[in-house]
This record gives sequence, structure tokens and C-alpha cells, in this order.
Amino acid sequence: MPGPRLVWSAVTSTARLSTVLQILIFLPLTLSTLSTPAFLLLSLLLFIHSLIHGTLVLFWGSPALSVMQVPMHPFLLLVCFNVFSQSVHPWLITASLWWGTLLKWSSPGFVLMEGLSSLLIVQKLGQVGKELVEEGDRYQFGLLVAAAAAYVTSAWWIAYPAAATSPLESTLLGVALTTLIFLTLIGFVLRRTNVIESSGLALFVAYNVWQCGFDQQSFSNPAASYAPLLSNILPHLQTLVNFVTNTLPTPVLVALGYRLIVLHFASQILPTIGADSWEDECGVDGGWEERPTSKLTHVLLTYRQAIFVTVYSHLLLLDHYSQVWWRWMNIFMTLVIWSIELLVSSEDDGSVMKKWKAD
Repeated sequence: MPGPRLVWSAVTSTARLSTVLQILIFLPLTLSTLSTPAFLLLSLLLFIHSLIHGTLVLFWGSPALSVMQVPMHPFLLLVCFNVFSQSVHPWLITASLWWGTLLKWSSPGFVLMEGLSSLLIVQKLGQVGKELVEEGDRYQFGLLVAAAAAYVTSAWWIAYPAAATSPLESTLLGVALTTLIFLTLIGFVLRRTNVIESSGLALFVAYNVWQCGFDQQSFSNPAASYAPLLSNILPHLQTLVNFVTNTLPTPVLVALGYRLIVLHFASQILPTIGADSWEDECGVDGGWEERPTSKLTHVLLTYRQAIFVTVYSHLLLLDHYSQVWWRWMNIFMTLVIWSIELLVSSEDDGSVMKKWKAD
């Protein structure tokens, strides 16, 4: 019956939203009220729980799992608070420190995945735009306007005084913009890129520069969010708003959302990439399901909650200065990969990547 099915769908969707909100709030709550080891322990417990949950989904696949896991996050939070309310076992401290070390050493991997995923999405948009233009000139004007708007937005988005706070950062910003312009011109001359892809890369550079120049001082004191709790409901709400504002800083939330979104869309594009991409629309043997990239995508989407916990914990663990330098590394790694791709593209391609078929 449609009625019970609709109710059950609403319940499962609410459970998934509750899970996301709990993770978003519980991790910075532990970091600001207890300590970094407590935060790392909770992150590790949430990661282990996410692995178990993803494995159950992989083999069972019941929507009831989304509802069943809702009480687990408050339970793990209470366990973490209870553990650190007294003397902590050395093994737990060691496990949390090892988990923190693993997260810090994973920074190059996160940066590489974010850059590659962004480049993959931008290239796919460029290929789609090229195919639309080939279908008729009526799309060309709209795509040119969209690309021009992206260029203008990128130029406006880059706040030079905020990002170039030192001579070194000023130099890095100048080199990044110059490299982007020269690679764009080279790609145009070689007919291996288009304005859609180039404007997408410009937005990517502008986003990372904006993250480097974001004012972090207003988020440096989470303890300032606490106020005496009165009997009136308005001070309670104001306290909650202040806490969320100070413990969930905008750069971290934006970086988390961007990184998860590009990973998700890149995982959707991966099954369309392969040595047999010139085959017919049905793919190989009548479908894409047997491709290794399709199986990899299925596994990544199944364990997306574990990826969410890991990415979020990594962003919260890094201080602002570490994030700034990893942002610059992300910009230059992506530009280097793009330059290599421009040079190795086939002469008869006419675009930046091979013709990828969509599902």
C-alpha cells in the first residue's frame, strides 16, 4: 500500500538525517568540551560503527538498518564522556593517538582525492558541454554565458588581501593564477580543452584560495559559546546557536560538503571510464555492472558513512595553518595533473578527455 510505504520512507529519511546531524554535532562537541584524545576516541568508535553498519548494508541491505543505528551515536557519545570522566585506560589513549596519527598522515590522500575528483567532474562538464554544442548552436550562447559568469565569479571570489597575508602566499597566488591562465591558453591552442572546463578549474582555484584566506579568528575560542542557562527558552536557543556557530566553523562545513560532493559525483563518473569507452551505449556485455569501477563505486557508496566520519574528523583535527598549506598543495597538484593530461591527450580527440559514455 502506498500509505505505509510513504510513512516508512519518511521514517528512514528522518533517521538518515538524524545520523548526519548527530555526527556533525557530536564530534566538535567532544573536541571543545573534553579534549583531543576524547574527540579521537569518539571518531574511532564512530568509524568502527560505520564499518559495521556498511558491512550489514552490503550483505543485508535492509532500510531498517538506518533506523536501528540512530541510538548508537548518542550511546557512543555517552561512552566517550564516561570514559574520560575518570582515569582513562592507557590502551584507549594509545588507540586514539594512533587514530589521530593515521588521520594526519592521510592528508596527502585526501588532498589527492579531492583534486582528482574535482578535475574529473570539471572534465566531464566540459565533455557534456562539447556534446551539447555539437547537437546545435542554440546551446553555444548559453554555455558561453555560463563560462563567462564562472570566470567573473572566480575573479570576484579570490579575496587577494585575505589570502595573500605573507610574501610567500602572495607568490603562490600569483604563480597559481599565472599557471591557470597559461594552461588555459595552451589547451585552447592545442584544441584539448574548452571554456567550460577552464572556467570550472578557475572556480576550483578560487574556492581553495578563499579557504586559505578565510578569517579563522572568529572561530578560535569555542568556549566563548557558553552562557548561563536561564529558565527562559530564548537564552537556551541563543546558547545553542552560539555553540553551533563556534564549534562548526563555516570553512570546515564548506570543505566537508565540497569534499563529499565531489567524491560522490566522481564515484558516479568512474563506471563510465574504461578502455572500452568507444563501445556502444550498452557498455560491455550489455551493461556496466561487471566493470571493476562499478563494483568500486558500489563499495564506496555503501561505506559512505565511514568516509564521512573520516573526512570530517580529519578536517576538525587540522589547525588552520595546516589546512592553508594543504590547500595550496591541492591547487598545484591539480594544475600539474591537468597539464600532464593536456599533453598526453590524443591529437584527434579535440577535447580534454576521451569520449565517456554516461549510464
